[in-house]
Amino acid sequence: MTPYGSRAPPTPNYNRGVSEITPDLVRHLGVLARIQLSDDEVERLTGQLDAIVDNIAKVSEVATPDVPATSHPIALENIFREDVPGEMLTVEQVLQNAPERSDDRFRVTAILGEEQ
Repeated sequence: MTPYGSRAPPTPNYNRGVSEITPDLVRHLGVLARIQLSDDEVERLTGQLDAIVDNIAKVSEVATPDVPATSHPIALENIFREDVPGEMLTVEQVLQNAPERSDDRFRVTAILGEEQ
């Protein structure tokens, strides 16, 4: 049984000025993220996410078309260095702390085919 019973998951309306973060939406996000949330966590996260969405809406209100979008407040410049190979680790050094190994490789649990 889903957290919504027979109801469909809530669909937020992002075009409205008021945030629509509800406990049902937070539970739905928890299901999508595969996180089991207690009622206290849902209540706390509802308020926190509501505040985040409201603040994003405020920023969107003051953004004007004549101001160019930026990803960083200060212009960044890539500084490149010459790519010179350095001293390499041996296979034994690389695998010395591996929880499991198979020959000269890390051994990990298969995740392909995992049900969603």
